[in-house]
Amino acid sequence: MNLIYAVLAFLMALVFSLAGVTRVGSWLIERRNPPIGEFADINGARIHYVHVPAPANAELPPIVFIHGASANLRDQMLPLRPLLDRRAEMLFFDRPGHGWSGRGPGNNEDPSAQANTIAALMDRLGMKKAVIVGHSFGGAVTTAFGREHPDKTLGLVFVSPATHPWPGGATSWYYNLTTMPVVGWLFSETLTYPAGTLQMADATTCVFSPNKVPNNYAGEASIPLVLRPSAFRANATDVAGLYRYALGAAPHYAEIEAPTVVISGDRDKVVYAHIHSVGLVRDIAGAELVWVHNLGHKPDWIAPDLVVGAIEKVAGKDIDLQALAKTVEARIAGDAYGTDRCADIKVPQAELAPT
Repeated sequence: MNLIYAVLAFLMALVFSLAGVTRVGSWLIERRNPPIGEFADINGARIHYVHVPAPANAELPPIVFIHGASANLRDQMLPLRPLLDRRAEMLFFDRPGHGWSGRGPGNNEDPSAQANTIAALMDRLGMKKAVIVGHSFGGAVTTAFGREHPDKTLGLVFVSPATHPWPGGATSWYYNLTTMPVVGWLFSETLTYPAGTLQMADATTCVFSPNKVPNNYAGEASIPLVLRPSAFRANATDVAGLYRYALGAAPHYAEIEAPTVVISGDRDKVVYAHIHSVGLVRDIAGAELVWVHNLGHKPDWIAPDLVVGAIEKVAGKDIDLQALAKTVEARIAGDAYGTDRCADIKVPQAELAPT
């Protein structure tokens, strides 16, 4: 009996120690990555955003950027804002529960709820219509926005999107674990910070692979913010619920009528590009697929010029995106970073690669 008490005492001490480490770590993360924008209360959620007003002679329409899983507004703002400054009004924001945004009461439902939050934020800022640019999970939110807010949609740009049901619907085990009652809360409050800190460098390598991770990417883009317990739970809820959302939403993508461009790499190690990107182009009339060889999951950082070209294209400019893609391919042709430890996603036999 004494042994049992000793083991229980040890386990309790370990849990409290890990919880303490997580609290201190989260405090340090927030000290090192303070908010850089403004806040607005949208439908009960305190949303953090950076709004770049329209220049006097804007050559492009307003643009709204929707970041992906595990990220925040900096992830798109850092590579893309410099190329678009003084050309357009821009809105970068932390999706509900990510970065410095609160989750709010309604944003646990699905990407449609987050799209509604974006639309309300646009109304607050006086943005009537915009080009919507979504990366990865942000692509699912972008489809919801395009379907449910066509009056606010000038065009859609999908960057390595996650939008369609994929084989088996599996996600990483820790996302499913985190969404479990009690156990998930305990997991996020004790283990995600220390374990995530140890794994972040390798995980980031595989997100970019075969392309090189930019110097100090995680620090500059404030990626460690996702390791805070509340942010990790919001991220897990988003990712774990994506398959269910895609099952119901994908059959309705044909309702989207906005000009659309989809940018994807054939070496994406995060999502099934042959399913999501090819599926979007199949489902949305007139959509253009820009398929880039030897490109991973991060065109926004590796090929920001191509993303800007896509924005220009859906805004009505005469842009040869396929020629731009060839330029990018020449630039990254020799990239082979992380290929020894990051496995390519195996494409189901029924899926055919675009040419």
